[in-house]
Amino acid sequence: MKHITIGILAHVDAGKTTLSECMLYLSGQIRKLGRVDHKDAFLDTYELERERGITIFSKQAELKMENLGITLLDTPGHVDFSAEMERTLQVLDYAILVINGADGVQGHTRTLWRLLKRYQIPTFIFINKMDQMGTDKAKVLADLQNRLDEGCIDFSEITEETYDSLAMCDEKAMEEYLESEKIEEDTIAEIIGNRKVYPCYFGSALKMEGVQEFMDGMTGYVEKNEQINSTDTNTSNFGAKVFKISRDPAGSRLTYLKVTSGTLKVKDTLTGIAGKQQSKKESDLAQDRSETVMNSWEEKVNQIRIYSGEKYEMVQEAKSGMVCAVTGLNYTYPGEGLGIECDSEAPALEPVLSYKIELPEGCDVHKMLGNLRILEEEDPMLKIVWNEELGEIHAKLMGAVQIEILKSLIKDRFGVDVEFDTGNIVYKETIQNTVEGVGHFEPLRHYAEVHLKMEPEERGSGIVIGTDCSEDMLDKNWQRLILTHLLEKEHRGVLTGSVITDMKITLTAGRAHLKHTEGGDFRQATYRAVRQGLMQAESILLEPYYDFQLEIPSGMIGRALTDIQRMNGETGTPQTEGEMTTIEGYAPVTGMRDYQMEVNSYTRGQGHLTCTFRGYEPCRNAEAVIEEIAYDPERDIENPTGSVFCSHGAGFNVPWNQVPEYMHLENQLEKERALEEAKRQSEQAARQVPRAARTPGVYSKAAEKELEEIFIRTYGKVERKGGLTPKTYESEYAKKQRKKEEAMQEYLLVDGYNVIFAWEELKELAKVSIEAARDKLMDILCNYQGYKKCVLILVFDAYKVEGYALEIQKYHNIHVVYTKETETADQYIEKVVHHIGRKYHVTVVTSDGVEQVITMGQGGTRISSRDFLEEIEYTKKLIEEDNEKQRVSDRNYLFDHADEEFVKKMENIRLGKETE
Repeated sequence: MKHITIGILAHVDAGKTTLSECMLYLSGQIRKLGRVDHKDAFLDTYELERERGITIFSKQAELKMENLGITLLDTPGHVDFSAEMERTLQVLDYAILVINGADGVQGHTRTLWRLLKRYQIPTFIFINKMDQMGTDKAKVLADLQNRLDEGCIDFSEITEETYDSLAMCDEKAMEEYLESEKIEEDTIAEIIGNRKVYPCYFGSALKMEGVQEFMDGMTGYVEKNEQINSTDTNTSNFGAKVFKISRDPAGSRLTYLKVTSGTLKVKDTLTGIAGKQQSKKESDLAQDRSETVMNSWEEKVNQIRIYSGEKYEMVQEAKSGMVCAVTGLNYTYPGEGLGIECDSEAPALEPVLSYKIELPEGCDVHKMLGNLRILEEEDPMLKIVWNEELGEIHAKLMGAVQIEILKSLIKDRFGVDVEFDTGNIVYKETIQNTVEGVGHFEPLRHYAEVHLKMEPEERGSGIVIGTDCSEDMLDKNWQRLILTHLLEKEHRGVLTGSVITDMKITLTAGRAHLKHTEGGDFRQATYRAVRQGLMQAESILLEPYYDFQLEIPSGMIGRALTDIQRMNGETGTPQTEGEMTTIEGYAPVTGMRDYQMEVNSYTRGQGHLTCTFRGYEPCRNAEAVIEEIAYDPERDIENPTGSVFCSHGAGFNVPWNQVPEYMHLENQLEKERALEEAKRQSEQAARQVPRAARTPGVYSKAAEKELEEIFIRTYGKVERKGGLTPKTYESEYAKKQRKKEEAMQEYLLVDGYNVIFAWEELKELAKVSIEAARDKLMDILCNYQGYKKCVLILVFDAYKVEGYALEIQKYHNIHVVYTKETETADQYIEKVVHHIGRKYHVTVVTSDGVEQVITMGQGGTRISSRDFLEEIEYTKKLIEEDNEKQRVSDRNYLFDHADEEFVKKMENIRLGKETE
């Protein structure tokens, strides 16, 4: 039997739980029809839910329809518990959206619709409470089509008008309708599954009107769509998605998950990474999870429970598509992917208010912190924050209803009466320019340095991570560890100490020590690099905004618009229907959070305000907020901005603004900018100077001697076999000729490894053998020098090789230099250009930004590695053309110089036309 998961979502009081109850009753799952107002609903299993008449925690029930096994998930409808609802969306195959027929599309309904679109869940719509006075089917349907989607089509009765509407939603449906004036059931099921159509059914769940028709219609289309897309997932590798953590009355930890592929059996061993946080770009890290061993866990499944309401059945295995609760796992978290499944993205909804939890006198604050961590584990959006400096516990919450529920929950679970203060806005911070943050951690016997490029991203993007660091510089396992440290905590900004967001952080460079580096060293270096970068950046304070829908009597529009303008909010055109007017727009949370009480006051209880989280935007009164919070980033000892360096065997602290003077690796961002600037100048110069003027040219006989003199001036005398050419007598004429030749000398300096990794052919060869790539480059340059006749010096880095001395070799007709230890190729080239750049024409081949600037500053010319490849190819063609001309000119056939009559006679003999 095929198993699918269907979730029920709605704005609060739309009748969602009542519809769930009715579906369970009609399917034979329960024998008695309960009611929310009677406090005996099957899925309201918690006392708090029965008392308040709202759903707080998602529940599941098992039922069968036709040939389908269905797990029905009832989700919270109140906006304060949206995070619980959104976690459930991660495991749904289909959704039922319940609309109150008397109210139509409300503010939270549109939020639910956006989330269904985000998670791409096929949706059926049940318009409830159609038995109430004043409900109008056509009006509600038009409201759905205008405010949700034009694909909301009435399916309560399939008519020609229904087919006509379906045909407008899909090309295949249109073709079928034009051919036969009818659309096949399979086609309808397919376009429903593709979210092009959203079937709408009307009725009253309380009176059981229209519910059976809704269930029959939904089941039929779901079953057909599953047949169309059926795959045998039971033979696949195991995969599952965790969507909820809770505890049973006995205190056992329950991990609620959906098996997405394969089969889960009792005593199976599962693995994961403890404490791994979620991120919008975490899928990049998820690919490497199997290779990461740090903080990994491995545990066995003790029990597999299939819950239906508060009761459960224990089974030995759960197949693909089934939802179950598992015991024995202690490190799982909502949104985690197990097996082959990847982690979910971070939820779109988040709390925007922070409250201090006030404990009764004599309560052990640390014990209570541990208890609250348990609740945070079950609801990650709770965000328990421990302020060690003040000894206070803070919690991030959605609103007043959640506060009341949380207070009751703490009392029931831990026996402590707590209170909450009035609460503060949860601000965030971002940056508006690109910087490079550097973190160095080097106390005695420890070492790590990290360079991070930090760039602003669009609003709502969160933290995006990546790496642009060569594995030659830093091994892959260290790079992966740094990326993990970037995501494992919420980094604090430097304006107010608020969490940072909406930026891309890229690892550009790093260094480890073979003996002294440990994993914790890179954690410290990474944290410090983020903070050091933020201290340099132009930071922006962000505040949360609400989307709102305000319904008030028409005579009070002026008051409402004035209030919203005072809040710095924006509104659309008010929509008036009868005596009521609806105003929609968005405004800062600071103004909207307590506005419902004002609305109740001036409308005498007739007004209604619905707010949903919109996102973060720049704070309109940032200076006042920053001054009020008075955060000093340099006094935050938990989040240091400086680095630790080592001198004479002892570590010492370096302030953030002095770190560049001590860091061991060069600034990668400055190097990148220098490269871009040099490239721009080079391209500009190339447009003004003829190509021939930029190409190395004539070689003089004195070049060999001059090269030796360069090396002597730079490094001292270099001993060679045979020594230098002895000085001989020169006539005045010979001296003039020598000076004339010297003036024509052309030097070409090539940064070897830069060229190898810039030329695709050599780069691929280097992956196999760096020696082979070097040899091939040397042969290519020999051919080039043989044609151009310039003094060609090829320079290779040897600075990483301990104890390596300067080595200069002659390879055929070029000079090959291996630099000494601690000297890079660009440093060597800098010295040579400095000595001869003003006297002779020097061209440097490189793509390194630093070398470009140095070369131009010393009077030399620079060619990028890629442009030099074109020059090599062009020269190769010239050589081939010269060889071809030479080959043709060397031919000397008998008939080439014979007279015409003799040639004609010999041709007749060859053809047999003449005989003796």
